[in-house]
Amino acid sequence: MKNDITSIRHAIRDIPNFPKPGIVFKDITPLLGNGALFAKTIDILADRYREQKVDTILGIESRGFIVGSALAYKLKAGFCVVRKPGKLPYDTHSASYELEYGTDSLEIHIDAIPKNARVVIADDLIATGGTAAATAQLVSKLGGTVVECAFVIELSFLQGREKLQPYSVFSILQYDSE
Repeated sequence: MKNDITSIRHAIRDIPNFPKPGIVFKDITPLLGNGALFAKTIDILADRYREQKVDTILGIESRGFIVGSALAYKLKAGFCVVRKPGKLPYDTHSASYELEYGTDSLEIHIDAIPKNARVVIADDLIATGGTAAATAQLVSKLGGTVVECAFVIELSFLQGREKLQPYSVFSILQYDSE
């Protein structure tokens, strides 16, 4: 298992100054392009939730769609999405969250999650936690229960995990600094 995690970590590419100066972007495309490593990544997540009776995996736009749909398939769970405003064709609920300068919001279809569904929120990366916290609000608004928030990468130096309390957070890889 340790070798798998080391291999997954080595498949993550750092892109300095993207999307703006001072940011080091964690690029998962090399990981996704390596079938064996991508499968190991999803297997790690699936093994964690296999016995937890998860009904729905919720993927956060946009790389969460990749991680979440693969995880849903592996667990034989339903899959739904949260998206930026105006991207979903049916009636939606929305939740706002704080950015460094201003706010943004996410939307979900009003019927995306059945009442009392057990939901894992999935994304490629947690940074400040705002997006995942807004997503958890949407799950609660629809009557679902957040089992856990699952990420491939956690930028722990940004303390996003704290913003998600009281929800449980799991990440495969943690980075303590940029």
